[in-house]
Amino acid sequence: MSGDADNLYVMEIILTADIFNRHPELDINDLTPACREIFSSVNTPGIKRPVSVSEGMLKRSLGISNAREILGSNPFVSYEEFGQRLKLTTLEPAAVWFLKQGGKPFIEKNPTLAFYFESLDSVGISYESVRKSNPPFEDTKAYLDTKISKLIADDEKLRNALDLVIVSAPDEVEQRMDDLVCTPDQTRLITKIRHAIDHQDFLQRHRIYEVGKLLFVGPPGTGKTSLALAMSHTLHMPVLEVRISMITSQYLGETSKNIDRIFEFAKKISPSILFIDEFDFVAKSRVTDDHGAMKRAVNSLLKNIDRVSLVKDRVLLIGATNHPQLLDEAAWRRFDEVVEFSLPEKGMREQILKKVTASIDCTCDFQELAAETEGFSGADLRLMIKEALLSALMDQRQEIDRSDIEKGIMMVKNRDAIRRMNWL
Repeated sequence: MSGDADNLYVMEIILTADIFNRHPELDINDLTPACREIFSSVNTPGIKRPVSVSEGMLKRSLGISNAREILGSNPFVSYEEFGQRLKLTTLEPAAVWFLKQGGKPFIEKNPTLAFYFESLDSVGISYESVRKSNPPFEDTKAYLDTKISKLIADDEKLRNALDLVIVSAPDEVEQRMDDLVCTPDQTRLITKIRHAIDHQDFLQRHRIYEVGKLLFVGPPGTGKTSLALAMSHTLHMPVLEVRISMITSQYLGETSKNIDRIFEFAKKISPSILFIDEFDFVAKSRVTDDHGAMKRAVNSLLKNIDRVSLVKDRVLLIGATNHPQLLDEAAWRRFDEVVEFSLPEKGMREQILKKVTASIDCTCDFQELAAETEGFSGADLRLMIKEALLSALMDQRQEIDRSDIEKGIMMVKNRDAIRRMNWL
């Protein structure tokens, strides 16, 4: 940031603290993520009034080590030597100064400031819309960690379940819907799930419970996992990733217990997304494995699927498989939505290439390249661009040209050829 921007940034935080303390109707979701970090106690998660701003807090959370120097002789801020605290001398003149100095972009992203400035017609700020676009605290790792700690404190079964899944808060998930190229059917599905969540009470009153059990089917690299993870951010739900093959145990009956623990954990931590990859492992076990313990484990999985519901338990279940033909009828019929992930056609390949290269200098003809990559999955296209970019960097360039793309295409095709080789 420039000096002026730093000045406004520090003033934003000091203004936020003052306004937040004055208005008890404001809560943690009226604070920006940066302000939550500054105002929260190191030992006690959450926000307790009155909040304060000190040089130590700014240095610890934001890396700003010279806040007092940045503010200079600002007449609206006082400095307390004891505790190194920064406070407003008076609110209204400080707010007017902040606005005149170019603070509107900060107000547009800060619900607490929007709450204060909304009454000024000249600003044209909607508190409701600013708060709605602010990342909710419930999406953060800090919130999720606190919630999990309370759940597992006195419950050994849930502690064991935590070892069987990868748990991610929405704000930890890198995938975003804006990064993906979805089919119309996939987009409609997400809209449908959103409406089901918004009208959960209505569906429950009418005993419509079989909603939110999704099966993603398609070849590798077509975006099944990416969409499941991106939905975490869109729906504001933590995601629990589990691979069935990873929870099988050599000990008799332990696999069934593992499955029970995972579903119980998903319900306890709800709202949540329970994402089960390699779901075809179920069908393989039922068809080819006559081991009694494994059959009981499979039956336990199917029983748990029957008993979980988005409407009743606030758990969205997503199964994913590369081999839908292996799923028997008992497994297939437990999902109310089957979502196809096919290899992208030419138009989708062009959109994917544009998304992947959005921040990269690339002189490619995307239409031509999309036609040339028939049969490539989304993952293949990303791999191709990654290889092309590395090729350019090795040649001391940061712009991808045609020769780099050709190396990327060749690498993907060679990988595919090796995968298809029969070494026996």
